[in-house]
Amino acid sequence: MKHILAIALLSCIPFLASAQRSEGKSKEIQAYKNTYLKEKLELTPEEAKIFWPIYSSMQSEQSELRQERRKNMISFRKSTEIENLSDTEVESLINNELNFKQKDLNIDRKYYNKLKSSLPIKTVGKYYRAEQTFKRELLSRYREGKK
Repeated sequence: MKHILAIALLSCIPFLASAQRSEGKSKEIQAYKNTYLKEKLELTPEEAKIFWPIYSSMQSEQSELRQERRKNMISFRKSTEIENLSDTEVESLINNELNFKQKDLNIDRKYYNKLKSSLPIKTVGKYYRAEQTFKRELLSRYREGKK
């Protein structure tokens, strides 16, 4: 019995290590993103005091939504063959995905309004442009690393 328990524990180690690497990589990306945003936004000290708490709150809500999605939703990626699902199951998958996208959009609108009411609109515009350019840069760095 002890041997079975030891084997079971040892077989879990790769999964735990992978989860830690993934979490570490996520923190690394977020730190890089924060640095990138600081550089691109050129916030005054007063604007920074307003922006960063709003941004952190938005990131937290978006992270919670992504975790909820992972826990509660079956995605098309997990369904290998659509043909093997019933029409109701396919419709449910589509509706779940649309609901997720709507919740994500609602978060975006909520924080856009907070940013817009607290900061100059040009600063808000710089933020959205920086978000887009960051995604492109991150994708580019990923591709370069894969070559």
